[in-house]
Amino acid sequence: MVKATKGFRRETRRKLRKHLREKFKPESYLTRFSPGEKAVIKPDPYSHKGMPFPKFSGKIGEVVEKRGSAYIMRVKFGNKEKIIISKPEHMRLLKNK
Repeated sequence: MVKATKGFRRETRRKLRKHLREKFKPESYLTRFSPGEKAVIKPDPYSHKGMPFPKFSGKIGEVVEKRGSAYIMRVKFGNKEKIIISKPEHMRLLKNK
């Protein structure tokens, strides 16, 4: 028997994929966020670095600070607040209605 992998992206074949017509756009890599802004976590499967754990996808968080090329976000998850470190390509600015 072969030992099952316990990697970061295991069992994510459908969760972390892009459809045929979705193309690579450099704008998402160059987006700037400032502290206090709200952002949605949406992992980009093209970039493995700085990807938040898939259970946080779709969550709304507040940008706390910038650390290197990544951002630190505060996300409410259940009754707790979690701190997530994510690169800008995995975040989308929240549009207020």
